[in-house]
Amino acid sequence: MLKEIIKGIYRDKFARIAFLVLAFIYFCLFFADIIAPYTKDYTDRQLSYVPPSPVFTIDENGKFSRPYTYNYKREYDADLMQTVFKLDRSKKYYLKFFARGEEYDFLGVIPMDRHLVTVDSDGRLYLLGGDINGRDVFSRLLFGGRISMTIGFLALLVLFPIGLLYGGISGYFGGITDTLMMRFAEAVMSIPSFYLLIILAAILPSNMTSTQRLILIVVILALIGWAGFARVVRGMVLSVKNQEFVQSAKMIGASNLRIIIREILPQTTSYVIVAMTLSVPSYILSESGLSFLGLGIQQPDASWGNMLKEAQEYMNILYRPWLLTPGFLIFVAVLSFNLIGDTIRDVLDPKSRMR
Repeated sequence: MLKEIIKGIYRDKFARIAFLVLAFIYFCLFFADIIAPYTKDYTDRQLSYVPPSPVFTIDENGKFSRPYTYNYKREYDADLMQTVFKLDRSKKYYLKFFARGEEYDFLGVIPMDRHLVTVDSDGRLYLLGGDINGRDVFSRLLFGGRISMTIGFLALLVLFPIGLLYGGISGYFGGITDTLMMRFAEAVMSIPSFYLLIILAAILPSNMTSTQRLILIVVILALIGWAGFARVVRGMVLSVKNQEFVQSAKMIGASNLRIIIREILPQTTSYVIVAMTLSVPSYILSESGLSFLGLGIQQPDASWGNMLKEAQEYMNILYRPWLLTPGFLIFVAVLSFNLIGDTIRDVLDPKSRMR
């Protein structure tokens, strides 16, 4: 099955590109501490809303040069009646690769101070500009993406075991057990999930850390998402529970739980793989939506949702378009997951293969 999925993704041009995009994103997020020029807590209040740092490879004489940049200096424009940033060309700051910079713990364990690209300590390299607090947007995108791009998988680790076991038990036993279990699942499905998320997130204590909020968001997403999955699994179990291999397991004295877990649920593998791939984007959007509304991950910790919140003001959209970068990355990630999910569904669907 895995070989068929890999071949299907490789044959489909769009799925292949989507897979490479996601692989690149997760690679960058895994090595975020090294790739980011600054740590997630770095700030320079003098660079609030500073534009992206231009990188030059041709000097003032028209000759090729080592990559370098200039610092910005703040000035007040009386005509525009606002603060503007202008390049201070009095000193060049050459880019240094794998050089020493701010200290950090790689993956929270290994002490390191090497960064992929940086400049001297008195220089500033804001590749995607700064936010209202003078923090490097590029660095925060990397650290924030760790939350936004992993929360879906964390939710699935809770959701799918519950849904599989619940749907398997309901379909296998049938009768009054099946009726009661499915009515409860339908009651859960009738709850408007996003509004429930907003209510539950709003009543959480304000002194909770972002890690605690992340865990609660994962649990909430899982507890309201398992019912629909369990209902489909139950239907698949009903179609296979009377087949010969299940009757054979009963004849040799296997317990009901063993039959459900070892014999019946593996028959749903194709659907589970497709459902997992197509479910991740919805959880990414749910977390981003909550953080955008200020009910998810809280500042100063970053996620793509709370970073995008800053771009909701039209002045920022017009004059500081780099603040929209998190929204673009959310769009790319969700589209990539959907393309791969559609391809996997076509590969594992027998009718699709026949066509």
